[in-house]
Amino acid sequence: MTSMTAVVKAAAGPGAEIDQVEVPEPKGADVLIEVAASSICGTDVHIFDWNEWAQRHILPPRVFGHEMSGRIVATGPDVKDLAPGTFVAAETHVVDHTCRQCRRGLYHLCENTRVLGVDRDGSFARYVLLPAENCWRNAPGLSPEVAALQEPFGNAVHAATAGALKDNAVAIFDPYRRELAERMGATAVLAPSASTVDDIRKLNGGVGVDVVLEMSGHPVAIEQGLQVLHRGGWISLLGIGDQPVTLDLNDLVVTKGITIYGIFGRRIWDTWEQTSSYLSTGQVDVSPLITHRFPLDDFQEAMAQMKSGRSGKVVLLPEGG
Repeated sequence: MTSMTAVVKAAAGPGAEIDQVEVPEPKGADVLIEVAASSICGTDVHIFDWNEWAQRHILPPRVFGHEMSGRIVATGPDVKDLAPGTFVAAETHVVDHTCRQCRRGLYHLCENTRVLGVDRDGSFARYVLLPAENCWRNAPGLSPEVAALQEPFGNAVHAATAGALKDNAVAIFDPYRRELAERMGATAVLAPSASTVDDIRKLNGGVGVDVVLEMSGHPVAIEQGLQVLHRGGWISLLGIGDQPVTLDLNDLVVTKGITIYGIFGRRIWDTWEQTSSYLSTGQVDVSPLITHRFPLDDFQEAMAQMKSGRSGKVVLLPEGG
């Protein structure tokens, strides 16, 4: 193995290239994984579009992509507990274990986090290099595509479990299509509009909701989420926006006693345990979220589908669609 196909942000500016890059060699405690499936995330769209967020965080050239699953094909000399052939998914936040947050056990808040596909080369490629400690052994029988979705599903699990959901009215602000939300069992689905706040309040007797999960990072969605919360409610902010957000904190947060949770990745490894349990017991089936599959070589078409707004999760398959 000397070269491989990969999606590369080759230079500052919109777009990405399909190119041949060198296959990385696992050293120390790293493993080399042959990618089986890698799904496109909103972060990847930011990188492709080269918006303000990407300009601040990406240093080209960079192979991007991070939601993935695959099999280990080689290990560094310091890897003791993983062998070639092991089917894994990636915890994408590589932490230093030495900062104040890591020493407190808050690895997901590591002060020196390096994110796969952002700060180091990612999974839109035939092979990806990952620290062995960042590998999650997948449950037997889990499909590669669903295994790749554990990372984003873990984000949602973290957002949903930051506070108590039981017996509360919950509003989710998310860019996915209405039919997908209905298919996944949403009680009510509303198209975004100027009347969204009033529409949600009407659904709950005019009092608003207890909990908001904001997944888009869009300033309007964040403001509407805070508006629809009644006093004492809480909001989880997961979406990464591409612009600063200006809000009236006095009216929307302070005088309403609102609690705000910032969600950055998954609790390592608590969220993974929860996520795996939901999938293995059948409590949650994320497979309906996968609406499109493309060979890695068709990345441009896959990204266009993702950006069209007419898709759920779009999955890239390095070995073909």
